[in-house]
Amino acid sequence: MTSTNKAAKAASRKPPPGALKAYVASLTGTSLEYYDFAIYSVASALVFPKIFFPSNDEFVGLLLSFSAFAVGYLARPIGGIIFGRLGDKVGRKYVLVFTLVLIGVATILIGALPDYSVIGIWAPIILVLLRLGQGIGVGGEWGGAVLLSSEFGDPKKRGFWSSAAQIGPPAGNLMANGVLAVLAASLSTEAFLSWGWRVAFLASALLVVFGLIIRLKLEETPVFKAIAAHGDQPKAPIKEVFTKQPRALISAALSRVCPDVLYALFTVFVAVYATKELGMTTGDVLAAILIGSAFQLFLIPAAGALTDRFNRRMVYGIAAAATAAWIPVFFLIIQGRSELMLIIGVVVGLALHAFMYGPQAAYITEQFPARLRYAGSSLAYTLAGVIGGAVAPLIFTALYAASGSWYLIAGYLLLASIVTIVGLALGRNPQPEEDLRLLHNDGAQESHA
Repeated sequence: MTSTNKAAKAASRKPPPGALKAYVASLTGTSLEYYDFAIYSVASALVFPKIFFPSNDEFVGLLLSFSAFAVGYLARPIGGIIFGRLGDKVGRKYVLVFTLVLIGVATILIGALPDYSVIGIWAPIILVLLRLGQGIGVGGEWGGAVLLSSEFGDPKKRGFWSSAAQIGPPAGNLMANGVLAVLAASLSTEAFLSWGWRVAFLASALLVVFGLIIRLKLEETPVFKAIAAHGDQPKAPIKEVFTKQPRALISAALSRVCPDVLYALFTVFVAVYATKELGMTTGDVLAAILIGSAFQLFLIPAAGALTDRFNRRMVYGIAAAATAAWIPVFFLIIQGRSELMLIIGVVVGLALHAFMYGPQAAYITEQFPARLRYAGSSLAYTLAGVIGGAVAPLIFTALYAASGSWYLIAGYLLLASIVTIVGLALGRNPQPEEDLRLLHNDGAQESHA
């Protein structure tokens, strides 16, 4: 191999300028925001039914709490529309700063909210409104965070570079469950329900400040700069997505259903089932989720990178099919109330989620042309959340209450897997040429100038 070829090969392995900084910023920002979101998820299962939605019927209180949980998902399309439009018109950077602030303020206020015994019906009403703010922020956050890392990275390695934002949920979940586990272990049940859970919410103030410092130092992405240089920003990106990209929108949205439902099972409903049905402790459940989330930190980028080498839709689809097969196995192996079996079951479940979630960001964004990526990706992500993660805990609880068994829940995951596989069949394979052409033309214009 000549020295020229060696130099070219070394250059191809070197990350593009700004890519690593953008990767860290995307990962850090979504980790902080999903920390906020994750502590609400855990609290909605273990705390809020007791202090914000008191009821003589335990399942009624749980359903009310999960309904408030669902509001965050139902609000996401609002954020997707508002921030998706802005992201394609004015750029990615400052939209991401605003979403971080919105989620952080809402979470801090939840931590300071008096409970039902103090202000009565106003407690759950205000909680739902703050949850609405969280959801709107997350609806605008995801699309921008994905584009931040992927548009700085190599278009031919979009699976890996896009995975930065995907590491955010397990990282945030890991931090949230870790904080809650420490608090639950060090405090009495009465103290934890009275004030201990609030510490995790209020602590997000420090995390938000840290995230803001990182994001404010970033530049706009090279791809959006190239679009702006050509004056090619869409005037009505939301309208264009619905009228010109309907198949892409449907494919991208359906691809999210199985991962969303699966994640809700292993990070929210499993806490209810293991403690109420099997008599296991909250500590057992939190430990299993923590270990599963720790594995995801490595599996998600690995899965994204894997789909840069092999067909992205094939890897994604295999994981969706394996999910349908694993759920019955999971419920069977935990019937013995073994903490080890619970850990193994959750780790495998979240590993299957990682092999869908890791390449998901790349898959969704590459369904849309660059000039409509923020709007298209945000709409697909948030609309799918409404039919996936938003209603999943409610459906799990209703199916379990109606049947007293896990069989219907396994059937629900089978249906979700089929929906995702159909979505993948409708999609298109990666097309990095569009980004490369944009960046090449922009660079040629700068050289000519």
